[in-house]
Amino acid sequence: MRLLFIHSDHLEFEAREKAGPDSLAETEGVPMEGRMEECVTAFISVESDDEEDIDGVVENALEELRDVTGQLNTQNIVLYPYAHLSEDLASPDAAKRVMQDLESALEAEDYEILRAPFGWYKSFEVSCKGHPLSELSRHVAHHRDEEKDEEDLDREPSEWQVMYPGGDTDDAVSAKADTSSDMQAFIEDEVEDIVASAGEEPPHLKIMKEKELVGYDKLSDVGNLRFYPRGKLIRDALMAYVNDLVVDYGGMPVETPIMYDLGARCINEHAGKFGERQYRFESGDRRMMLRFAACFGQFSIMRDMHISENDLPLRIYEMSTYSFRREQKGEVTGLKRLRAFTMPDMHTATQDMDQAREELMKQAKLALQTSEDLDINYEPAIRMTREFYEENEEWVEEVVDELGKPALLEIIPERHHYWSAKIDFAAIDGLGRPIENPTVQIDVESAERFDIEYTDGTNQHHPPILHYSPSGGIERVMAALLEQTATMDNPRLPTWLSPTQVRFIPVNPTDHLDYCEELSDELEAVGIRVDIDERDESVGKRIAEAETDWVPYYIIVGSDEIEGDQLGVNVRAENEEIDMTLDELIDTVEEDIADLPQQARYLPKYVSNHPNFTGN
Repeated sequence: MRLLFIHSDHLEFEAREKAGPDSLAETEGVPMEGRMEECVTAFISVESDDEEDIDGVVENALEELRDVTGQLNTQNIVLYPYAHLSEDLASPDAAKRVMQDLESALEAEDYEILRAPFGWYKSFEVSCKGHPLSELSRHVAHHRDEEKDEEDLDREPSEWQVMYPGGDTDDAVSAKADTSSDMQAFIEDEVEDIVASAGEEPPHLKIMKEKELVGYDKLSDVGNLRFYPRGKLIRDALMAYVNDLVVDYGGMPVETPIMYDLGARCINEHAGKFGERQYRFESGDRRMMLRFAACFGQFSIMRDMHISENDLPLRIYEMSTYSFRREQKGEVTGLKRLRAFTMPDMHTATQDMDQAREELMKQAKLALQTSEDLDINYEPAIRMTREFYEENEEWVEEVVDELGKPALLEIIPERHHYWSAKIDFAAIDGLGRPIENPTVQIDVESAERFDIEYTDGTNQHHPPILHYSPSGGIERVMAALLEQTATMDNPRLPTWLSPTQVRFIPVNPTDHLDYCEELSDELEAVGIRVDIDERDESVGKRIAEAETDWVPYYIIVGSDEIEGDQLGVNVRAENEEIDMTLDELIDTVEEDIADLPQQARYLPKYVSNHPNFTGN
């Protein structure tokens, strides 16, 4: 069965014409027209496989309906037969029985149900609410993985604590009131399963469009974004920053394929650890998948290497510019959750658990350096099996001391992942929801699965391997940065990431443009991104444009500036005008940038040549 859920302001339909023989079309026990307000509209295609166990597929569909209506806090459901979600449809009798059984079961659970008739061409009008969860799709089978379901039911829940520098711990929910507002939001999401501002759209979606950074392409798949020059500059600068950071740390850059053969046992098993949200396809007679991280390629490189004990720790790194995860359509959210993304990915082979713990500590601290460089607050979560925690409790206390802030601890009764311990860092968005970014994990399975070994001169050993992303997905970093601007009185990006760093506005382009060009040439000579707004518009309108573009430093240039040596520099961070010489302006901008990457300008020098990419 295929289901498409639309959280609707209303759904209205009218049966117009029978879609086939009279025996196909329902005429009794179902309305020929109807309307429901504030509802979930479930468009449903019943498929041929569902006929093997109609009761099973109905029960599984009911579970999905309960889940979706629970998330959206509504008891109103429209059941709408919709053949266009599948090309492999069940017989009409089976499809009608499924629809009728769903209606009866839901009514017995006190849902308000409106069911559209089967076998009719119908006119309908639906109004979608348009928030991140307003469109969801599901594929429901008639069977369940009973072994997996039983395992999930028998699995003990995690224990949640907060550990403070110094080693004191407390129950996470009890400790919530004594932590920062960001950690409180993190605990609510992770431990209490509270969705902050349910149904609301994160602020960065509006910002990324208004500032002409990123947009959707209707000709592509949802969750695959297109970056306009300003957004691409920010993304490229972030990528350069992470590359420099990791290479300086000792990561050795490589490049690996983006698709892999699921016929290889190691690939199939590792892919299975990440669930079902993968792009899988057939190429000839081979089953293939698009990667969701650089694990496969980097493990393959390690497998083919001759690794000696002296090579460890061995750090292989890739800026995975093409990684894919087939998120549900309704769960795709701007730059935070998408289907194609950029993931800095390093894997470190280590000698033993002692060296793995040492590397995890170093890499976690490096992740905190990105927090400082990017001016994003990260809240840490340390997740580990109970066995790992009991054997390494003192070491966990050392980690929290090094992080210098309270950490959320998740203690998992038994290992059911490839990792035994990991640290995640989350920024909190403008709605109070976490954006998980940097992560470092100790993988205790993959070396054996991929036949990765090192030699100590006598024996061969499987190394513990760390998975590491010092920033998390680049797009998620952009989301966190833009979410942060939404909380500022005077929103701005860091100078090193601002598409335009300095703008000159000549009072009279005829008289003052040449001097603006001289000034801009001197700034460009030292690598500062500068442009000139020489348009035939009022000074006030051009000032407003500089404010809209979040230009960190803009200068109005008239006769006084040409005749003197002072420039009235409007400093966005200070929200005031400060007199500076040109050299002082250069020093100020360079101090902002420090040793962070500096990209060349991506848009033309003259604002009059800046095209409108979004039509706004």
